[in-house]
Amino acid sequence: MRSSFVTLAFFALVGQALAEPGISPVSVSQNADPESSFQITKVVNTPEIPPKPDVVLLVDVTASMGGAINNIKSELNAIIDTVRNTQPQAQFAVTSFGDLRDPNGFQVNQPLTSSRTAVQAAVDSLRPQFGRDDDEDWIFALHKLATDSISFRPDSSRIIVLVGDFPSHDPSFPPSGAPKITLSLAISALTSASIRLIAVDVNALDAKSQASAATSATGGTLLRASAPSAVAAEIIRGLTKLPITVLPSPSCPPGLQVSFSPPSATLPSGSTISFAETVTLSKSAPQGKSLSCTVTFLLNGTPGGVNFTQTVTTPVNILGCDLCDPTPGKNHCDQTTSCSKTPFGTMCLTRPGFKADGVGDGENRKQWRLEWESDEHGGHEHRVAVKPGLKADTLCDRENVGNDVCKEVVVGSCVKVKGSEVWGEL
Repeated sequence: MRSSFVTLAFFALVGQALAEPGISPVSVSQNADPESSFQITKVVNTPEIPPKPDVVLLVDVTASMGGAINNIKSELNAIIDTVRNTQPQAQFAVTSFGDLRDPNGFQVNQPLTSSRTAVQAAVDSLRPQFGRDDDEDWIFALHKLATDSISFRPDSSRIIVLVGDFPSHDPSFPPSGAPKITLSLAISALTSASIRLIAVDVNALDAKSQASAATSATGGTLLRASAPSAVAAEIIRGLTKLPITVLPSPSCPPGLQVSFSPPSATLPSGSTISFAETVTLSKSAPQGKSLSCTVTFLLNGTPGGVNFTQTVTTPVNILGCDLCDPTPGKNHCDQTTSCSKTPFGTMCLTRPGFKADGVGDGENRKQWRLEWESDEHGGHEHRVAVKPGLKADTLCDRENVGNDVCKEVVVGSCVKVKGSEVWGEL
C-alpha cells in the first residue's frame, strides 16, 4: 500500500477515572426474616482501563505510514504509563503487516510481555516501506491475531487498536496459498476470542466501511486522527472510552439469593452505574444463623479484583420463639400466661384455647403456636406462646376445636432443644 498502516491491538483503557474504581458499599450486613427481602443501591465506578489488559500493537509498516509510526515510537512510554498506572498487570505485544506480496508481511515482532524495554525495542524496529496500492492486508492480520499468533492470558481483557490510512483487501490473501480470509471471517474470529477493536483512521481507513463494521461488531470504537502526529492521542482517547460491560456474579448458599436490576450494564470506561440489588431469604432460611453471599463484579467478563468484590451477610431472624426466665423477679410473662417448659425452651404459654390480645394470627414475632409429639412434658401440644409481657385473654376461633384448637395462629419455626436440663436455652 502507499500508506503504511499502524494497527494497535491495545487491551486496555487509559486515563484516570473521576471516582476511585470499585463498588460501594463493599460489604453489607442486615438482618432479615425468612421469606423476606431488602434492597441495596449498589454503585459501580468502572476503571478507565479494563482489568488485566493484554495490549497488542498491530502496525502497518507500508511506506505512507512513517509519520504515524514515528508518533507511536515517541509516545509509547506515555501510553504504557497511562495503562499501568491503573492496571499494573498490563502486558503488551508488537506485531506488524504490509501489503499483498510485500516482503514485510504479517509478523509478530514481540509477543506479549511485561517488559517495557522489549516493547519499545520492537516498536523502534518498525520501518515504513513498500506498498503496492492503496488497499492493505490488515484483515488477514486481524484474523491471525484472533486465532493463533498471540497467546492471550485466559482471564485478560483483550483489545486491538487498528491505526491505518486505507482499507484492506477483502478477501485478504494469506501467504503460501492458505485459504483466503474475508472481513466476516476476521470479525467472527475476533468476537469468538472476546477481542475488542479500536481503529484509528489516519486518512481513508474506513472508505469501504470495513473498520466501522469490525469495531461495531466487537464493541470497540472508530476514531479519526487529524494528522499522523495525533495518532497516539487518539489511541488513548479510544482506550478511555471503550465500552465496559459490568456483570454482577453472586455466589450464595441455599436459602439466600441476590439479584440485580439491571442484570448487567454496558457503559463507557471510567463512568458510573447504579444497580438495584435485592437480597432475598427463602422460607427455609435457617433461623438464628448468618448467611453470606460473595458477589464478584465482572468487567467485560473478567473479575475486577478486590475492589469489585462484595460481601452480603444476612443474619436470619428468629420469628417469635422468645424465651422467658421463670426465676422470680426475672419472669416477665403477663399473668394471663405462664413461663413453662417446652421442647423449644421455656416460653410464655397461654391458657389452652387462648391467644394474644390485639395481635394478628400471622404476627409470629408476637405469638406462635407450638406443635410437638406428646412426651413426658405433654399437655401443651396445641398451646400458643407469646412474647413476654403480652396479655393473652382472647379466645381462639370457635371453629377450631380438639386437635385443631387455635389452628388459626401461625406455627412458630422454633429450634428444638435436646434434653429437659437445657430447656430455657436455644
